[in-house]
Amino acid sequence: MRVLFLTHNHPALQPGGTEAFALGLFRALRDEHGADGLFLAGVTALLRERRPGTLLQAAGDRADEMLVSLDEFDRFYLSQGDVYGLAAIAPMIERLAPDVVHLHHPLLWGMEGIDMLRRAAPRAAMVATLHDYFCICPREGQLLTTDGRRCAGPAQDACRTCLPDRAPGDLALRDLGIRGAFTAFDALVSPSRFLRDRFVAAGWDADRFHILGNAVAAAAPAPHRLPADGRRDRFAVFGNVNRFKGTLVALDASARLTRDGVSHGLAVHGGTAWQSDAFRAEFAAALTAAPDAAHHGAYAAGELAARIAAADWVVVPSIWWENAPLVILEAFRHRRPVICGNAGGMAELVCDGVDGLLAPIGDAAGLSAVLRNAIETPGLWQRLVEGIVAPPDFGAAAAQHLAFYRTLSPVTGRRTEHAIRDSSDPVAA
Repeated sequence: MRVLFLTHNHPALQPGGTEAFALGLFRALRDEHGADGLFLAGVTALLRERRPGTLLQAAGDRADEMLVSLDEFDRFYLSQGDVYGLAAIAPMIERLAPDVVHLHHPLLWGMEGIDMLRRAAPRAAMVATLHDYFCICPREGQLLTTDGRRCAGPAQDACRTCLPDRAPGDLALRDLGIRGAFTAFDALVSPSRFLRDRFVAAGWDADRFHILGNAVAAAAPAPHRLPADGRRDRFAVFGNVNRFKGTLVALDASARLTRDGVSHGLAVHGGTAWQSDAFRAEFAAALTAAPDAAHHGAYAAGELAARIAAADWVVVPSIWWENAPLVILEAFRHRRPVICGNAGGMAELVCDGVDGLLAPIGDAAGLSAVLRNAIETPGLWQRLVEGIVAPPDFGAAAAQHLAFYRTLSPVTGRRTEHAIRDSSDPVAA
């Protein structure tokens, strides 16, 4: 089988869950299942300078992983203005003649990129995985209002409140343009039921969605630390440091524990790249106010095991719905219970009282109470560790995706009667 994967970045340039999963899945299809193909990662000059004659550049030492310079992107309409650049790579895709084209994010590629793919690979089954809410939320796909409330989904009046400078026609054109472009796909994949339900509530056809969960690289679990006093009071947050990921909420929760005299440690692992000066100032102030917390900076994927070894718990304090965050799967891979928000894709992955604890989203006081309960409840940490089920690795995800691809006709993309509907259902899987 020949596959073409596309995403909006390459993990070698900037880490991110979507591109990390897409690349891991592509490599597993290639290395463990014999698939042939190409991985194309869209980039801008902020990450890799484009020079004359270098629309395509190598991503590393592999000939089948390439970067595509795509600088003329409109983030509101999800539109790529460099249609000539897109047309320039069409002959390469035609020569590849993929059996499956799998788009992992429309960022940078745009709706015009989807049209190019359909034209360049007319016989391929086309699949898109929706890793977040960009297609239904014009505010960077966050489904958050300007005052920080979680949004159930797009509505004309509500969207105008968040985007007062946009005319009603702009919002309607955006929606129509994205929906029209996505009719080119023969199947849509969602890593969580929650995300699928948000799209269905926004008017997308439920019958087009298939649930295929995320995965992480196979790895030996990092050893648990052995505290002399038996206290499991070391917490860690992993991922990009920004407002949506709830870093400030976690720091506020830590500060509250300190004021209450609860001994603990909170390690924040992640970089602050692309954040505003205002947010960085808030972050610095929050760190100062939380003396039992420390920022350990950005990390490479290979450093995760060493960093998580110092933690008893992994905290995912995101203030938005999330979809299927890889950090939760990474925590389970290393047998760390997870403390996360009680809604969205987070709550779909973590079972309260079985393999982790749920806390009210965006509520520092509520999170602080859960952290204190985690420390002070005898036997809780061990019981939750024993409840953790190892997450699937990329090899297993590749096998599942390969089986799914084979349910699609290479010409029409029509599903066979045995198409996988929901991989979270053991019977269906």
